[in-house]
This record gives sequence, structure tokens and C-alpha cells, in this order.
Amino acid sequence: MDSKKLLDAARAGNLEVLENFLEENPSILADLRLISPTESLLHVATKAGQLNFVLQLLKLDPEIAGELNKDGFRPLDIAVIMGNLSIVKELLRANCKLCRLKGKYQRTALHYAAMKGRVDIIDELLSTCPDSIQDITDHGETSLHLSVKNYQFDACSMLINWLERLGMESLVNLGDCDGNTVMHIAVLTKQHMTIDLLLNGNSTGETIKVNATNAKGLTALDILDIVIENSYDVRLREILQGAGAIRAQDAFTITTENSPKTKPIKQQPNPPSDPSKNWFKYFKFQMQRDSPSNTRNALLVVAALIATVSFQAGVNPPAGILDNKPPPTSSPPPDQRSFVGPGETSALAVAAAIFGSHATAVMFLFTNSLGLTASLCIIIYLTAGFPFQRELHISLYSMMFTYGFAISSLLKGTKVKRKAMMYILLTIAFTLPFAQRWLPRWGKKAWKNWRRRTI
Repeated sequence: MDSKKLLDAARAGNLEVLENFLEENPSILADLRLISPTESLLHVATKAGQLNFVLQLLKLDPEIAGELNKDGFRPLDIAVIMGNLSIVKELLRANCKLCRLKGKYQRTALHYAAMKGRVDIIDELLSTCPDSIQDITDHGETSLHLSVKNYQFDACSMLINWLERLGMESLVNLGDCDGNTVMHIAVLTKQHMTIDLLLNGNSTGETIKVNATNAKGLTALDILDIVIENSYDVRLREILQGAGAIRAQDAFTITTENSPKTKPIKQQPNPPSDPSKNWFKYFKFQMQRDSPSNTRNALLVVAALIATVSFQAGVNPPAGILDNKPPPTSSPPPDQRSFVGPGETSALAVAAAIFGSHATAVMFLFTNSLGLTASLCIIIYLTAGFPFQRELHISLYSMMFTYGFAISSLLKGTKVKRKAMMYILLTIAFTLPFAQRWLPRWGKKAWKNWRRRTI
């Protein structure tokens, strides 16, 4: 059997070729499934938009409409993606249950319609099967989630109208696998029209939970604080706050204050606590109170300050730190000599001479370099995902190389053994802050791989 001729006929919509093959072999469609299981004639005809050919195939074999191709798409999915409303109607007329059949990533035809913004097809699908609006993907996404993620405002508006018509407004508060509601996604992607639609819908605006938290404990306002950039974002914050939006930490405080108070139990009076300890506890970081954006900004400021001071101290060390001459010993003041014995005086002098001539320079180089690298490491981690990421990394690593060259020039004239020790410590200081995060990850991965091989 020449399957290529049949596939070409499906693409061209040539019914005569199909009829000729059927006259020769009435079970030609079943035979074709065995020969070419990756894609049916209906898939090919739907892609080509051949309505008459599609109708003929549905008459001959209605079950063919529910088959998946090698990529996990049904003919209805393809018709929706291509935006062919006529074929969508005929497929639904042949089998209305196709609406809720799931394919790739557990998506239905409505999910694809929402992603592509096919407003007329969304209306047709929901008119045929209203319950399909409740279907979710393997990532927990509704069709409304996908319309917002793909910036399809018209599709989002159509879906919200259908939710209000069906009395299913509560679906706008459904979170995906990451706990993100439609409002979280709209704020993250700064879709002002969508946010306005969600807040000012007829019944959706009354149903939506603007202070819902995602899996990371963030409200929509918390997310906006992270991505805020310009005056439009400030205006968006005012709109959210006008709708009653608050941060997660504020919601926790309000809940704590409004929680019912239990009857106090008589206890033995405790001794008054130290006020300073209460202040320390108050200013300590608290996950429920301090927003991630404020914490990140504070850490960036502190890390930048430490990097600046450490770099300056390494390039221009204090006088005498890296000199090869031992520091001059000085006699204690006359009024203190009587309090220290001769043995103690000689021991202290020897210890001070050794530590001052050797350990001070070595420890200064090591600790200062360690502080610089750790602060730069913090900056790298906290700026992950920022724009101009490569340029920022180039500047930070260049700063580390510049620091190393400056230290190398300062160590000229130093004894070989001492110079080698300082270079070793400098290498440790440059790698330790990165290794203390990377080594545990690599160790866990190596352990898992070893366990898999041994089991």
C-alpha cells in the first residue's frame, strides 16, 4: 500500500484518491494506522485545513478523532492551535468529549486556545463543554493561568466572563504547582490591564484574594517589591494597595494581633528580662516580618561596603604590615615595669616579635582576602537573574584579579618560603567562599549517583 499517496491526498484534500483506495481496500484506514502509527490522516488533513477531507474521515471512522500523534497532540488540539474554527466545530460535533481529553503535558484543547488567544474557539469549546474550564495541566495550571502567562489579554477576559457566567469565580484564586495565582503571575509580568480586569470584574473583583501567598510565602505586593523598576510600577503598587493588598509580613502581624486571646494562666513571676536582649531579638531578621527585597538590598549594601574596604586595605595596607623588618621592640613604661617579672617580660617580647614579624602579615593577607572574596560571592548570588549579568561577573572577577596583582607587587622582596605561604593562603581565601557552597552540592550529587549505581 502506498501510504505516501494517501498522506499527500490528505494534505491536498483530494477525496477522489481516498475513495479509490477505499474501493480497493475498505480497511485502508486501519491498515494505515499499522503502517504509520505516528500520525493519522486526520492529523495531516487538520494541519492542512482541509475541512471536506476531515468530514469524510470522521464519517468513515469517528474514533480517529481521539488519537494522539507522536508529539502528543490530537486533531482537535491542532485545529485549535491553527485557529481553524470550522474544523473545531466539526470535531466537536463528531464527539463533544474531545474537549476534556488530555494530551501533552496534560493539556486540553482549551489550554491551547488560551495560550494562543483564540477567543472565538474558547467560546465554542466552553459552549460545548463548560466543565473543561476546570481542567488543569501537569503543572497545576488552568486555562486562565496559561492565558496570563502567554500575555493573551482577550483570552483572559473571555475566560473571566465565562467564570462569572458559570459561577466559578473562585478558580481565579487557584494556585499552580508553585502556588502562584493568576494575580501573582499578572503582577510578576506587570500586565496592568489584566490586573485591572481581575480587580474590577463584576464578581471576580469581589472573589479574588489579592493577599493570597504562593509556595514561597509571597503575596502579589511582595512580588511587586522585588520586580519594581519605574514609575509605572509605583502606580501599580498604589492600585494594589487601594484594593487592600498587603505584604505577607503585614498579614502575619495583623493575624497575630486579631487572633483570639486565651485566658492567661497564673504562673510564678519571672525575673525581668534584660532589655538589651529584647532589642536584639526585635532587630534580628524574621522571615514573617522582613520582605525579601529589603533584605536583599541591605545585604547588597553591606557586601559592597565590605568589598570596598577590603580591596582598599589590600591594595594600600597599613604601614609596617607587609614589611620584612621586624617591628621595633619598645620597653614598657617605667611605671609598669614593676608589675611584670623578668621571665614574663622576655616571654612576651619573644611572642610579640615572632607574631609581629610573621603571623601579622600572613593573617592580615588571608583574612582581608577572605573578606573580599566572601563579599563578592554574596553580590554574585544576590544579583542572580539581574540584567547585564555577564558584564557584572566580568567586573567582579576582574576586581579579584586586580587585587591579586596588587598583592603580588607588594610582596616583591619577600623571602621565598614566606612568599609561597602567602600565595597558598591567598588561593585558599579566593576559593573557600565558593567551595563551601559548591562542594556540598557536588557531594550530594556524587552520593546520589553512587547510590543509584550500587542499588
